[in-house]
Amino acid sequence: MIPISEAISIVARETQLLEAERVALGECVGRILAEDIVADLDLPPFDRSQMDGFAVRAAEATEGTRLRIIGESVAGKGFDGDLGTGEAVRIMTGARVPAGADAVQKIEETRESTGTVEIRKAVTAGQNIVGRAREIRIGDTLFRAGARINERMIASLASFGYSDVAVSAAPRASILATGSEIVDIDRVPGPDQIRNSNSAMLSAFAAADGIRHRVEPIVGDDLGNLTAAISEMLSSQPEIIVLTGGVSVGDYDFTKTAFRDAGVEIFFDKIALKPGKPTVFGRSGRTLVFGLPGNPVSVAVTYFLFVRFAALLMQNAADPEMRRGNAVAMHEIRSTPKRDCYLPVSLATDDSGRLIIDSLRFTGSSDFIAFSAADALLYVQKGTTIAPGEVAEVCFLER
Repeated sequence: MIPISEAISIVARETQLLEAERVALGECVGRILAEDIVADLDLPPFDRSQMDGFAVRAAEATEGTRLRIIGESVAGKGFDGDLGTGEAVRIMTGARVPAGADAVQKIEETRESTGTVEIRKAVTAGQNIVGRAREIRIGDTLFRAGARINERMIASLASFGYSDVAVSAAPRASILATGSEIVDIDRVPGPDQIRNSNSAMLSAFAAADGIRHRVEPIVGDDLGNLTAAISEMLSSQPEIIVLTGGVSVGDYDFTKTAFRDAGVEIFFDKIALKPGKPTVFGRSGRTLVFGLPGNPVSVAVTYFLFVRFAALLMQNAADPEMRRGNAVAMHEIRSTPKRDCYLPVSLATDDSGRLIIDSLRFTGSSDFIAFSAADALLYVQKGTTIAPGEVAEVCFLER
């Protein structure tokens, strides 16, 4: 039984980087950048007005001053002349500030009459203007390679001409549930049977993480059939294979033997982790092979700790591990003597703004109902107890 940190190091050691590809801007959300994103122009590209009003010289735009209006600057068609002494230019929000002007007085603080404008309140230099390159300068790096592209980044990519983007290739995965008790989700389970929730859950996880995947037909507790199914999956050379079930030490737990018979080199098969102790990891060629426990919460925890980590690592993601933070425990929470725990918990904020842990009614690794309400995994080191009011480490389940 190896520590969790050692298991993560082994997965990292065996993971190989994927090549980059270019995808259209509209298809890049969720992908991992394979290039730095660099500004090709200043932003704003000119001194920009923040208000509808009048562009003026601050030194002469004192209260009661009357200035001659010499033109207009609107978004998309700026005023191209120079602003001289005693002059003003009518200007709209977002328009280019004309040369010679160093302030904009908003229209509410002016009074316009034929050909002139009265400044009803003095302005200061720079007032109501966003200076050129105030937001970013040409050549500055907006986003670094390794960042995961989200919806909020799209406007920035578009503004600097990235109609397509270099990203790491999306890993391919095959997902297989094992067990004679498992039936497809569109069937009514018979006595001693359950529906295949694990494959459905893993498919959803993989889709959220940008993993191209295929859900394979269920394989019962038969060594020959399981070995043949693994060999068939390996022949298509996906980057990842994930099996659920059959990884323990029972008479019908054939996963490890089937892996070996199919030519998989196994690196570990037991981790000091609860839930998820009997997790198996190996490799065949470039394909990483994971054997996860059959209980749904164990599947979820080991997916987030190891499978997702490997998928992001092979895309050279900057932060492949789960995002961690701290929260205050509201109840006593115990670990086990020999295994570190990752327990599903819900989070909330109290009246003072603290992030707090509201432990779920978690009855064990088969309690997928409780897991469905979880916001994070609470880390509890082996042999320790988290007391009420103590700050604890959590790993957020959100991407």
